[in-house]
Amino acid sequence: MARVLARMFKRFATLFLFVFVVLGLVIVLVPPFLDRIYYHGPRSGHYDGARFFNPDGEDTVRPPTGGNRAGFLARWLLADDGRPEWPARVAVTPSRPEARVAGDRMVATWVGHATVLIQTQGLNILTDPIWSEVAGPFNIAGPRRVAEPGIRFENLPRIDLVLVSHNHYDHMDLPTLGKLWERDRPLIVTSLGNDSVIERGGAVAKAVDWGTRLRVKTGVDVVVTRNHHWGSRWGTDRNRALWSSFVVTTPGGNIFFAGDTGPGDMQWPAEAAKLGPVRLAILPIGAFRFEPGQMVTGSHIGPKEAVDVFTSLGASYGLPIHWGTFRLSYEAYETPPALLDLFARCAGYASGLFTAQTIGRPVAVPPYGVPVRTAADQAPCAPGSKAIAALP
Repeated sequence: MARVLARMFKRFATLFLFVFVVLGLVIVLVPPFLDRIYYHGPRSGHYDGARFFNPDGEDTVRPPTGGNRAGFLARWLLADDGRPEWPARVAVTPSRPEARVAGDRMVATWVGHATVLIQTQGLNILTDPIWSEVAGPFNIAGPRRVAEPGIRFENLPRIDLVLVSHNHYDHMDLPTLGKLWERDRPLIVTSLGNDSVIERGGAVAKAVDWGTRLRVKTGVDVVVTRNHHWGSRWGTDRNRALWSSFVVTTPGGNIFFAGDTGPGDMQWPAEAAKLGPVRLAILPIGAFRFEPGQMVTGSHIGPKEAVDVFTSLGASYGLPIHWGTFRLSYEAYETPPALLDLFARCAGYASGLFTAQTIGRPVAVPPYGVPVRTAADQAPCAPGSKAIAALP
């Protein structure tokens, strides 16, 4: 019996040593294998010859709960991080958009997350399109939808222009881009390096640097503009490709799509506003850490910062995105729109100018006009206020 136990122990020790060695090799060999070189080009104020960076220097990838990233990931996987419950599924009534919207009339439909269909000037424009059920590698590992797309893919009108802000899975969905390219051959515009990733999904994209203007049609241009974020598909390929926001200039007023962004130096909205009056501002309000009076992450803006961006843009109408579709962070499901309403009111904006919309509901964007603001009352929005503390 003792000999049997000794043999079993020896085999177990050998197996343990083998697994330990294999794991060690994986840790050493796999990260370089997962790295990718997406772009080669001259150095610039946001590219050091190997990786891109935010010129304002703010770190964007600190964990939203503090501490180290390994501990953050462990707590996330074990659901031991104090996050409030989310609904397993949210009811959505998908709509069927018009084939085209002519002239200065503008219709925007929030499809979910950062995906919006904008129709104006006879163009159909999509932002960061994702129709996949899972936002993650191979569409298997990652957060799952709680809300189906507000437009079924087969009911999408012919798409002319696609804006892809960066290469995170919840914004660059290769299966969706591949299907769009196969069906419509749209102009896909993105920032430097992302074209090489998109090509792996079977689509062709035009990748350009911040400040580049591209003609879409007579009277309509798209300008790739600065924001504040980071990029990665596998972790070790961090910042091998650039991130961006976009301005689409039109005769009826400009469209600003912020992409995914943190606050950074908060100068980038004013830079975009210099390109002309912003009629529609599409701004993220979710994926932040929420405690009463506290929205903390370098990678994303919360509702308070979104209102500040809206103001800096001088926008006349706002559409909040990046909430209520994929569970990415720590706020309760209804917290982003509730906070947005509070901060918009505290900034003096009338109800309805920048407020949450229903997934799938077409919204007629009003003509451009400078928003009328009342005297701002910041008291309800101050850290520690009863109004904020009462939110979920």
